[in-house]
Amino acid sequence: MKIIEKAIYQTKTGVEREGVNEFVKSLNLGIDCSDFEWFNTKSKNHIPNTTNSYSGIANIHKINHIQRINKFFEEVNRKLEKGQYFLICVETKNTRKRKILNNYPKLVGYSIYFLDFTFKRVLPKLSLTKKIYFWFTKGNNRVLSLTESLGRLVSCGFDIIGYQRIGFTTYILGQKQSYPAYDLQPTYEALVQLKRIGYQGKKIKLYKLRTMHPYSEYLQEYIFNKNGTSDGDKIIGDFRVTNWGKIFRKFWIDELPMIWNLIKGDLKLVGVRPLSEHKFYTYPEYLRNKRTKVKPGLIPPYYVHLPKTPEEFFDAEEIYLNRYIQKPIRTDIEYFLKALYNIFIKKARSN
Repeated sequence: MKIIEKAIYQTKTGVEREGVNEFVKSLNLGIDCSDFEWFNTKSKNHIPNTTNSYSGIANIHKINHIQRINKFFEEVNRKLEKGQYFLICVETKNTRKRKILNNYPKLVGYSIYFLDFTFKRVLPKLSLTKKIYFWFTKGNNRVLSLTESLGRLVSCGFDIIGYQRIGFTTYILGQKQSYPAYDLQPTYEALVQLKRIGYQGKKIKLYKLRTMHPYSEYLQEYIFNKNGTSDGDKIIGDFRVTNWGKIFRKFWIDELPMIWNLIKGDLKLVGVRPLSEHKFYTYPEYLRNKRTKVKPGLIPPYYVHLPKTPEEFFDAEEIYLNRYIQKPIRTDIEYFLKALYNIFIKKARSN
């Protein structure tokens, strides 16, 4: 078995094989490619039962060709001990686009890319076409974004240790930390329901138009720890946001469905934004306690105080909450009018 697995690994080009080894060694984990049990399969039934003699397992079969990626990851999770590693590879959406555009004249290349993206990226995500697509293609050669690949791995109980593109393939190293989430409702559709902490700490479902790649919600902690935040407490270099999502966010198009939350009474017009559970617990305890005493809102204090640092952002929220608790109606009217002035006259935007 070991000879066959090593032979499979040797089928990679010398440059790529060396690149993978250097990538693993660069993570300073004290291991290299020889510490993995290697295999090449898209079937969860062919995953080897690894032993403690290995640091983990690695699959050189691109996940683009695995029909039920999460089930595959879940089976790997089951066969690994906590702390062991799982190395996967994927051809990302951006890499595939680059390959197509490099191989054809510009007009032809973009036409082929559009058809490829529509058939192999959009159709597998839509409820009406998903079953037909997988019946016809068996899931082979799907278009996957880096965000979705990372997010799926995290949703299946792995922490992201690192990733690197080598040639036209991106290698991702995960480490088992928990059991899978068994998520049956990933953020695929155009209209998404996001779990947020609302009034009195109760969970609410926030309705928005999707602006991020699927499974982005699983990467919030990873990107927050890796990149940090800028003004307005926004994550720096958040690659989870799609190109069209940036346009939606600039003009608040993605927030239009939140009007339903306003009608339902989950939100009020002015107030602090409802946060995900992870984001909520990155806030100071004193601010968390005050936040849950007041219903969240659509228009946040950010547009009144225009903070430049996370500390100023926290101060802005605290000032608003203290004023609201004392004089709720007057405070919301003042903040509403000031926010409109800053948005339409001073052109204030949240990055």
